[in-house]
Amino acid sequence: METKDLDYLVGKVAGLILEASKVVVFTGAGHSTESGIPDFRSPGGIWSRFDPDDFTIQKFMSSRETRKMQWQMLVEGGLLKNAEPNQAHYAVAELEKLGKLGCVITQNIDNLHQKAGNSPERVFELHGNMKRVRCMSCDACFPMEDILHRLRKEEIPDCQFCNGILKPDAVFFGEALPQKTLSDATHHSRNCDLFIVIGSSLVVYPAAYMPMYAKEAGAKLVIINLSPTPMDSQATVLIAAKAGEAMAKIMERVRSQVSA
Repeated sequence: METKDLDYLVGKVAGLILEASKVVVFTGAGHSTESGIPDFRSPGGIWSRFDPDDFTIQKFMSSRETRKMQWQMLVEGGLLKNAEPNQAHYAVAELEKLGKLGCVITQNIDNLHQKAGNSPERVFELHGNMKRVRCMSCDACFPMEDILHRLRKEEIPDCQFCNGILKPDAVFFGEALPQKTLSDATHHSRNCDLFIVIGSSLVVYPAAYMPMYAKEAGAKLVIINLSPTPMDSQATVLIAAKAGEAMAKIMERVRSQVSA
């Protein structure tokens, strides 16, 4: 595991990217905090102000008051703000343009990888996407923007087609991950030669199994995260830095070597 100064580590990761034939990037909350998206688990985050036990899928479906509280939390908590991609998102999009990216596997629900330029079919959203709202009865899907307009007049929106319960198309506590997305992400993790973790503490499962699958299959592992993770000791390169800062420097080094 490499733990030297940042410039050295940046060069090391750039070299790994250039040598790799298929890179998988795995992103967590730390990848989007520089875009103003709140980190749920950090001090001052959403779960320091709200009790996660009040936000389960079971309570959402069974209690009108819970649905009202959850919609209020989503609006007031900053999750629905019109955030913009940061340097880290654009760096990952550049990996795709260079032909190095197999896919992005993300725990984030903010749609910022797609907004930065990654192809939607290459982005596997393990925890869903807050830019969509789904009816739990007829499975109709609506843009979140449409529902936000209704929330100015309604405390709890319902489906305009069947009057069913509407839910943000993100995975709630107690709700299963989308199985096809999970299966596709697992396949890509087991079939890459370089796996880069950016901004994830790797403590939420089953998402955190992805770097394990990659390592088991022989891939090299890079971890870029401000705080320690359970897989730090298995990393080929470990960088304790902000996602945007590290990825911007890495891609600058990659560009310089590609054009040399």
